[in-house]
Amino acid sequence: MKRRHFISGTAFSLAALALSRSKAFAALAPNSYQFKPLRRNVGMFAEQGGTIAWLANNEGIVVVDAEFPAPAGDLICELKNLSDQPFRYLINTHHHGDHTSGNISFKGLVKHVVAHENSLKNQKAVAQDQKTEDKQLYPDITYTKNWKIKIGDEKIKTYYWGPGHTNGDSMIHFEEANIVHTGDLVFNRRYPFIDNKAGASVVNWAKVLEKAQKQFDKDTLFVFGHAYDPEKVTGTMEDIKAMQNYMEQLVVFVQKEIDAGKTRNDILSATAIPGIDEWKGDGIQRSLQAAYEELTL
Repeated sequence: MKRRHFISGTAFSLAALALSRSKAFAALAPNSYQFKPLRRNVGMFAEQGGTIAWLANNEGIVVVDAEFPAPAGDLICELKNLSDQPFRYLINTHHHGDHTSGNISFKGLVKHVVAHENSLKNQKAVAQDQKTEDKQLYPDITYTKNWKIKIGDEKIKTYYWGPGHTNGDSMIHFEEANIVHTGDLVFNRRYPFIDNKAGASVVNWAKVLEKAQKQFDKDTLFVFGHAYDPEKVTGTMEDIKAMQNYMEQLVVFVQKEIDAGKTRNDILSATAIPGIDEWKGDGIQRSLQAAYEELTL
């Protein structure tokens, strides 16, 4: 395996200082990105869209999520510079375009694309609706609950615990490194997007995060789909607990307002959720809207 300094890549070195001070990826210079190791040949990448995790060891390369075509190309270049091993698997945590639009950049390069069966259905439905079928690289391996593979000295296992952000979200565990990509089941301190059209559930989302806490441990390092602070796209079990608390408090607040006879417009006019003071950014109405729609079915 070829080795190099991860953070001194040509496209990244000039932007590294700016990144350390940035509070949003939009503030970054063009073509800048994060590409760095975490543990045991597993690392992360972030440029535009949902965060990516990767493995590069002596038996191959595995990538989790693909952002958009251009950043996927940047990632591929970095991984080719790092390793001469083949791209074995691309795993999608769910179907959203900021996680799967970059799949097409792996066409002819990666051996297999993997996702939950609902993620594939959703990806196809969106592509057909937007007439972008020719821009897709669909999963050719799907599962209903779990899937696992061994690449060199690393074991990878996917976990599906029912609907959350969509009805097809998985967490991906690199077992030896003890690193989990949560996909968009965690928006770290950032108001989340909740895709009711794709089968999301604000009620079950909290239960999914509770199951994750039982499955993983205090030493697990998590890679989040998104974060308000781009420096905090990785974190610990405490961040998982905080996201669970957000979802639970969202449901409690909206249900209480419904029970009090508040209208949809009254509920959507709220600017804060009681008990939640760390979540920031745009989009609190998206959470309120999704919760209202689910709880009034």
